[in-house]
Amino acid sequence: MSVLSNLLAAFKPGKQFTPKEAYAVNPSYPKESVRARIYENLGKEFKKLSKGLYVTDDVVLIEGDGRDLSVFESESMDCIITDHPWDDKKSNNGGTRHLAQYDCFKYSLSDFMEKARVLKEGSFLVEILPAENENNFDYLYEIKKMAEQAGFKYYTKVAWKKGTFVSNTGRKAKNTEDIMIFSKGKPRALRPDKQRGVINGVPTRFMSGANGMLPTEFNVQAIPNKLKNVQTEKPVALFEQLLEYFTLPGELVLDQFAGSGVTGEACLNKKRKCILIEKCKEHVASIINRLNLQCAVI
Repeated sequence: MSVLSNLLAAFKPGKQFTPKEAYAVNPSYPKESVRARIYENLGKEFKKLSKGLYVTDDVVLIEGDGRDLSVFESESMDCIITDHPWDDKKSNNGGTRHLAQYDCFKYSLSDFMEKARVLKEGSFLVEILPAENENNFDYLYEIKKMAEQAGFKYYTKVAWKKGTFVSNTGRKAKNTEDIMIFSKGKPRALRPDKQRGVINGVPTRFMSGANGMLPTEFNVQAIPNKLKNVQTEKPVALFEQLLEYFTLPGELVLDQFAGSGVTGEACLNKKRKCILIEKCKEHVASIINRLNLQCAVI
C-alpha cells in the first residue's frame, strides 16, 4: 500500500495525528517520504496535523530543522532569503547576538546542493551574513566557493547599514551585516528595460537581473533591543526591500531559519507566499503569535 493509503486506513476522518504516529503506520517508507505525502495532501485528504505545522492562506510554518529540505520538490521555490545562526564566536558574543539557545553551525556543501535543488532556475538565494572579521573571513570565502560548486553564480554583496546602531564586537566598532546574493544559473529577468520596453509607463520588456539597480547599501534602522521578539530579529522594512528586488507578487519564498518570523510578515505585506522553518520552540511560538497562524488548518 502507498503512504497515503496507509494513513487513510489508520486514521479516521477528523482524527489528529502526529508525525511520529504517521511514521509508525509507514515503517517501510523513509520519514521524508511520509512527510512529503502529508504536506502534499493538506487541504485535500488531511485537514489537520496536530504538531509542528502551522498555516494561514499564504504562510506555512514548519517546526523542524531548516537544513533538512528533503520534503520539498525540486525547483519548487522562487527565492530563498535566510539568516542562518552563524558559528562565529566574535559575532555571536557581541551586541545582541548571543545564541546560546540555538544550534549554531557552519554551512557545508550539501546545504548549498539542497538550496540549489529546491530553487527554480534563475532564482535568487539571499544570505544575510556577519560583517567580515578576523575570525570569519575564511568562512565567508568558503560560502562563495560552496555556492559556486552547487551551481550558483555570485551576483553581488550589499551591506545592511543598521542606521544609528553601533556594536563593538572586535577590533573596530561596526554597524553592518553583509547580504550576499547568488542566482541559480543565469539570473532571471526581473529588471525592466526602460529603453526598449515601456508602453504607457508600464514595463513590457525585462532584462536579466534583480528588479532595479541595487543600492550601495540598505540603510534600515535596526530594531531596538527592548522591542525585539528574538535576539537576532531584523527589521521588516529590510526584508520588504529584498522581496521587491528579488521576487514578484504571488511567488513562493523559503526562509530556512525563520527566527522571529520577519520574512513571513514581509511576505504578507508584499503579497508573497512563504514557507518558514524554525526549530526553536520559543521562536515558533513567537511566529505563531506574530502571524496569527493556526495549527495546520488549510
